Amino acid sequence: MRRRTFLRGTLAGAAVAVASPAICTPRGEGATDSGAAATPVKAFALEELTIAEMQEGMRSGKFTARSLVKDYLERIDDVDRQGASLNSVIETNPEALSIAETLDRERKAGRVRGALHGIPVLIKDNIDTADRMQTTAGSLALVGAPTPRDAFIAQKLREAGAVVLGKTNLSEWANFRSTHSSSGWSGRGGQTKNPYALDRNPCGSSSGSGAAASANLCAAAVGTETDGSIVCPSSANSLVGIKPTVGLVSRSGIIPISHTQDTAGPMARTVADAAALLSALSGVDPRDPVTAASRGKAQADYTRFLDANALKGARVGVARKYFGFNDRVDKLMADAIDALKRAGATLVDPADIPTGSQLDAAELQVLLFEFKADLNKYLAERGAPAGRRTLKELIKFNEENRAREMPYFGQELFHQAEAKGALTSKDYLAAVAKNHRLARAQGIDAVARKFRLDAFVAPTGGPPWTTDLVNGDHFTGGFSTLSAVAGYPHVTVPAGYVRGLPVGISFFGAAYTEPRLIALAYAYEQATKLRRPPKFLPRAELNAQETSGFDARPQSPPLTRVRCGS
Repeated sequence: MRRRTFLRGTLAGAAVAVASPAICTPRGEGATDSGAAATPVKAFALEELTIAEMQEGMRSGKFTARSLVKDYLERIDDVDRQGASLNSVIETNPEALSIAETLDRERKAGRVRGALHGIPVLIKDNIDTADRMQTTAGSLALVGAPTPRDAFIAQKLREAGAVVLGKTNLSEWANFRSTHSSSGWSGRGGQTKNPYALDRNPCGSSSGSGAAASANLCAAAVGTETDGSIVCPSSANSLVGIKPTVGLVSRSGIIPISHTQDTAGPMARTVADAAALLSALSGVDPRDPVTAASRGKAQADYTRFLDANALKGARVGVARKYFGFNDRVDKLMADAIDALKRAGATLVDPADIPTGSQLDAAELQVLLFEFKADLNKYLAERGAPAGRRTLKELIKFNEENRAREMPYFGQELFHQAEAKGALTSKDYLAAVAKNHRLARAQGIDAVARKFRLDAFVAPTGGPPWTTDLVNGDHFTGGFSTLSAVAGYPHVTVPAGYVRGLPVGISFFGAAYTEPRLIALAYAYEQATKLRRPPKFLPRAELNAQETSGFDARPQSPPLTRVRCGS
């Protein structure tokens, strides 16, 4: 497969069996023996702290919102700007400290807004904020162009008391510009690195959110997904990622690709933190009519579904057709399935969804049509600068700024989208109808009903590949497209490591089953507790052993208790 995001072009949507070595990296391409020295970074007092622990610290007086923000800003400087130079944060919020001080005064006066009060959160640079930060989707075309108001989810975060610490780098235009792109590269922000091995890719368009949250540069982060761009960077950076049902979280004020597939969602180090963030993000927004369908289905507090015993009696289907692309990933998944069984789940194996491999061509058609229509509408409503108000004008801008915007890959997808007609086209309408029929009624819904399933599981993806600005991404297999096309929820949780490189397991199901998926994911997380903080190695440790399941071998302490950052 050529790339990893939400686009797979016309390639097979099911996991493809690849005749490559089990660790997916050719000899000599970024490979190294074990023992590569980690990039030294300063000790960090907040490393791996949860949102609940930060709240307890603020209640006890150990922390303040201001101290948390100050520590995270210093961590960003130490790890993202210097040291490992992850390049995951495209800019920090110049008002973050003053916002934190206001929240501290509120707390002192007896007003605590909720679980996120005073918690520093990073958001992706395609989410509008009407402040001193920019919203550019990583493109130089939108640099210096203000946004008239907050995206609905930015407004919701502020109302919940979160401190928007800054914006994360991303694959430019959410990786819908070229079929040969490198995930995590943007003209404005450059290339983001994976904190587990700096020559490896952070995956997906929400790459900066994934790398930053994993490296403890924030308490949690917000990403966006059209197909794979929350779950893949979460898997590649050993995070929990929640891709919600489309419509649970508003898209107004988010630079779009597809109104049938786009959604924002949380990326965090624990299921509990992701659930807390999802609680703040969800809600009905008059500016995004699809959110009306979530009325009565959205939950005010997703943390109340955290149940360590949720797997007892649960029926979980194994989507076997998404396995088989990597022997070591299959081993991690076998360990994960054993863990599910030991925790009391009944496994239906296989529980394959035959329509999953029939979606790619129709999906691409829909994305191309909707990207042109939705982006043109967004740019007009935002009041983008003259000469950059339509997709056609952006294509011209990129050509005129080729040296900075297209030094490594082009804009084939822009050209393909610009050639599409209106959303009244018969081709478009037929593709949308086909997608929803195959992914929903004949897909996830049919198989879940047949086997009476609470959820399905599959590997989210393989170990992160070496970043390659010549050829683009080297995605080898995994799961995202079926849930993305259906618009259904998808949760990924750390499942272990291949040569020290993270791999996630996906829990997915029918529309608005977030409460059940969160419960199952939490029970799995508590049974395995597999996340390890990154070591900031320059290259992968090829002699490292796999870790997964109930492996009781002692783990080496994260090299940077010397100390790695956050």
